[in-house]
Parts: sequence; structure tokens; C-alpha cells
Amino acid sequence: MISIDAASPVPPFEQLRAQLARQIQDRTLAVGTRLPTLRRLAADLGLAVNTVGRAYRELEEAGLIETRGSAGSFVSAAGEQGRERASRAAADYAAVIAGLGIDTNEAIRIVRTALTTGISVSPATHNPKEA
Repeated sequence: MISIDAASPVPPFEQLRAQLARQIQDRTLAVGTRLPTLRRLAADLGLAVNTVGRAYRELEEAGLIETRGSAGSFVSAAGEQGRERASRAAADYAAVIAGLGIDTNEAIRIVRTALTTGISVSPATHNPKEA
């Protein structure tokens, strides 16, 4: 179920993109699911075709969907592969953290910093007052 809030400051294409991405990530939309055509979804949601097209393009650039010419757009296996890759990386990270004796709170703080700033944080430079 997709809904667009016309009063939201978030642009409609972003609302649509985020809702579809969430449904793909939580597997509400399974790999291989065919998405509605641009015109059909635009009509159903009361949006311009270009608005839906932009959301689809961004999902495609993120690897979450793929367009197969006139056959339409489908939930991509690449998104699932990305999730599996992230899970493996998390398991590797957890093993490194355990090997270094870093506690869970510090490990999560390091990840959070990396995700929000893109900057790696050394535990040796960590200021406990920041936690």
C-alpha cells in the first residue's frame, strides 16, 4: 500500500521511492515482483507519470529494481544480494570487534559515526563523554 501525503514537505517522488524501497527491504515486495507500470501507478496515486518515473529511476540506480524493456520493472535480486553482502560484512565486523575486545556500545557508536559521517573512528581516539 502506497500513500502520498500532498501536505508533506517531502516531494511525492521521494515519498514513493522511500515507500517502495522500504517494502523491498522488508521483503513485502519479493525479488521478481513486477511493479505497476508508470502510467498505472501514476493514475492510482494521482501523480504525474514523470514523478513515478523519477522514483523508479532512483530505485533502479540503487539496484533495488530493474527494468526489462517493455516487460516492465521488477524487484531486483541485486537488492537481496546487497542485503546478504551487508549481513556478511556485519558478521565480519562483529568478529573483529570481539577480537579487539571492544564493547557493544562502542562498536555501535563506531558504526553509527561511519554511517552518518562517512568518517571512520578509531576506538583509541574515542572520547567517552561523547557516548
